[in-house]
This record gives sequence, structure tokens and C-alpha cells, in this order.
Amino acid sequence: MVVNYGRIQALHGISLSVAQGELVTLLGANGAGKTTTMRALSGLLPLTRGRVFFEGRDITRMKAHERVGKGLIQAPEGRGVFPGMTVQENLDMGCYGRPFKTKAEYNQTLEWVFGLFPRVEERRKQVGGTLSGGEQQMVAIARSLMARPKLLLLDEPSMGLAPMVIQQIFRIIADINAQGTTVLLVEQNAQQALTRSDRAYILETGEVTKTGEGRALLNDPAVKSAYLGVG
Repeated sequence: MVVNYGRIQALHGISLSVAQGELVTLLGANGAGKTTTMRALSGLLPLTRGRVFFEGRDITRMKAHERVGKGLIQAPEGRGVFPGMTVQENLDMGCYGRPFKTKAEYNQTLEWVFGLFPRVEERRKQVGGTLSGGEQQMVAIARSLMARPKLLLLDEPSMGLAPMVIQQIFRIIADINAQGTTVLLVEQNAQQALTRSDRAYILETGEVTKTGEGRALLNDPAVKSAYLGVG
């Protein structure tokens, strides 16, 4: 997969795979190309070269909203909560691209989401812009789950959050995966991400430089030096 911004090549032919049921992390520093990768997979950026396959189907030419309809859902970097809408209204926006067939199906999904995020249920009538950063991140992930993702793309969910909130967010991500949702996670927090990942890719300046099992990479000397400040 190659992506250019004008004459600047942001991704230099990277190749990724995520199997059904996996939690896979894409780890890298700022400017490595992580968000570019996610936007390309979501259909928000065109590929200069390469193809994207989802459930065995070539979706390279498929528009972003069509990918949502197939179950490829992204919770974007920066949360993107609608600040003037209530939490409940934010959640309902998550259903827009994948409407429910019945009210019972909607209620069942909402109950599942509230089970993962009790704080979101507590704040359901509160306006999104008045929430804390951690609460907004929970709403952003909860909103993406309302679309019943087959593959959930999470872009920097821990960014700007307090350490205790980060631990809570990662526990919830692990629960989401354990309950059957496939997850591709973009992160800089190596400790939290690699501990919970089945596999991971290390991205540096638009290229994949390492790949392997999450815990194996967590013990890799080069990874420790670059991301954990060890060695």
C-alpha cells in the first residue's frame, strides 16, 4: 500500500493483515504514517498504489461510507464527538451508515454498549462538549460500536488521557475484542498496546520495520529502547 500527499510519499508499500478475531496493533512515533494508514483503510485517502481487501473482497475503489456499510468502522484520532449533541445523540449517529432493521436489535446493541461503558450510560443525556477527555473517548468508541463493526479501527485512543483512564480504555478494548470484534489499533503506548495484542507491526517513516506477536515485540531490545525508554 502506497499513499502520497502530493509529491511526498507517506507510505512506502506497507502490507498488513488482520485475521478475524484478532487484536492487532500498529505502533509508531508521531509522523510514522499510522493515521495515514487508517485513513487509507477507511477509504478517506486514495491509494497511490496497492489494494485493500476486506473479507476476501477487493474494496480499493469502494467509498468510505460504503465500507462502513460493510462493517469496517473507524473511531478517529481526536475523538470527533459532536459537542452540541447529547451523548445519546452521538451514539445514534454511529448507526447512520448501518441502520438497524428492528428496534429490538437497536436496544440490544445499546444495552451491550452501555455494559462496556457504564459511564457513557450515566452521561447519556449530557451534552458531548461538556464531558472530560476520557469520557469523550469512551463516547467515540461507543459510537463506533453502535455500527456493529466487523473490523474496528481505533486511532490513538489513549492520546491525551490520564494514566488511570488509559488503563481503563485498554481494558475495555480487550473486552471488545474478547467478545468477538476484530480490532486494528493504532498506538504510541507500547506497554499497554503490545501487552494486549495478538500481533503487532512497527511502523517507521512510512515503512513496516518489525512484525511479530505482541508480547514478543514488547521484549524486543530495539522496541524497548525506542518506545519504553529501556536500554
